[in-house]
Amino acid sequence: MRKLRTTELNRLDVEEFKSSLKTPVVIVLDNVRSLLNVGSVFRTSDAFRFSKILLCGITPTPSLEMNKTALGAIDSVEWEHFEDVKSALNELKEEGFSIFGIEQTDTSISLERLDSFPDKVAIVLGNEVKGVSLEALEMCDRIVEIPQQGTKHSLNVSVCGGIVSWELYKQLGVK
Repeated sequence: MRKLRTTELNRLDVEEFKSSLKTPVVIVLDNVRSLLNVGSVFRTSDAFRFSKILLCGITPTPSLEMNKTALGAIDSVEWEHFEDVKSALNELKEEGFSIFGIEQTDTSISLERLDSFPDKVAIVLGNEVKGVSLEALEMCDRIVEIPQQGTKHSLNVSVCGGIVSWELYKQLGVK
């Protein structure tokens, strides 16, 4: 039986990750409450080599407790905290990012219908109970929803982020 070693998987170390070419995606967390959800988003952002995470409002900043789900990604993924989501989105717009809010609204586009993405994308994920704030939605270039068929009308924010992140990575990811 062949023994597998993790070194064969060509994983980057933290320093290599920090200096590597990034996928031009920024995740914006709009008042996400749970440390574990935020940690999970860090881990997903590391997996797809995203540029940065912007933590807005009450969204917690990295901590030892968060590392339960981040598994070290708080050390590799660049992040910044903003007092409010509007300031974060204004900065992204100035940098040429298209802003996609991930939310169910009467004007949202189904994720499966998006067949192309701009070169630089920021996705806004919202609070576990209230979703993406109206203030953030009003600044979005597109509002996107994940189609769902069950009795529930929402997904856990970190699961939602993972699904949308995979779609973005397939289009924009570093190869």
